Amino acid sequence: MRVAMYYNNRDVRLEEMPTPQIGSGEILVRVRASGVCGSDVMEWYRVPKAPLVLGHEIAGEVAEVGEGVKNFKKGDRVFATHHVPCNTCYHCLRGNHSACDTLRGTHFDPGGFAEYIRVPAINVDRGVFLIPDEVSLEEGSFIEPLGCCIRGQRLARFQTGNSVLIVGSGITGLLHIQLACAQGAGRIIATDINDYRLKAALRLGADAVIHANEDVPRRLREVNDDRLADLVIVCTGSPRAIEQSFNLVERGGSILFFAPTDPGIKIVMPFNEIWWAGITMTSSYAASTSDLAIAIELIRSRRVNVKDMITHRLPLSETGRGFQLVAEAKDSIKVIIEPQK
Repeated sequence: MRVAMYYNNRDVRLEEMPTPQIGSGEILVRVRASGVCGSDVMEWYRVPKAPLVLGHEIAGEVAEVGEGVKNFKKGDRVFATHHVPCNTCYHCLRGNHSACDTLRGTHFDPGGFAEYIRVPAINVDRGVFLIPDEVSLEEGSFIEPLGCCIRGQRLARFQTGNSVLIVGSGITGLLHIQLACAQGAGRIIATDINDYRLKAALRLGADAVIHANEDVPRRLREVNDDRLADLVIVCTGSPRAIEQSFNLVERGGSILFFAPTDPGIKIVMPFNEIWWAGITMTSSYAASTSDLAIAIELIRSRRVNVKDMITHRLPLSETGRGFQLVAEAKDSIKVIIEPQK
């Protein structure tokens, strides 16, 4: 089968490798849509492990079913998550599934930028979902990133009527905008350094946008009844943006850190101001299976419109171009790779 083999963001090669052989409890999925995630282009994280086949936001059809698989059959349209928890460890039993060692160690074989993937038995057991008839396969590739947003807003104690500030209007920021809308947010304001993405934020539900080069705290008060935001969601690893977020949250509010920095970065925090204001800060990584189930329903019901977020659909041979589009973060929102083309 053909795969897009990653060496670095400027070197993604179309190569051949054997189609995976499945065993008991496993399924083989013919990948129809695979989204390029912002984490795919984090070279400090990916290059030391290269060469490898990336891609974890997938949807496709069951091509083969291993012995003992009861819930899926050949031809089923499915979404499969690459990370699944054990559901029995200390962290899982406390509801913190993304801290589970099993979740952090599970993955596809070889990765979603391939014509086929082998889904291990543990993933089949608790991480494969049938895609509803109303949802296209390319829309199904959004289930994983939307599930991550759902977990993040839950941990950040989102409340109906909250004013929400999205810092960074890339794909995850735009998903957070739509999710906040679907959950009954009050005003939703978005910031970014890119005018293209600010326009997308307005189109997808933001009430106001602020260019990151402006005086963001002042402009935020101007558009939010002289208040800062009840919930600030930081969707960029920019140290400047992270440090600025401390000055953008209302007393008693929350900050959700949704993206990592480069390794070794230290953030200066005005501790006393945060303490006096009663600010809650949290971070979020990955999604639990319950978050993914909610994501499917939000996409099916069109509460979250993912189709209009797709700006590029590329064949497997152009995966390298897709990586460049995402790494440059200019005139693209969601890049979908179609491995069967």
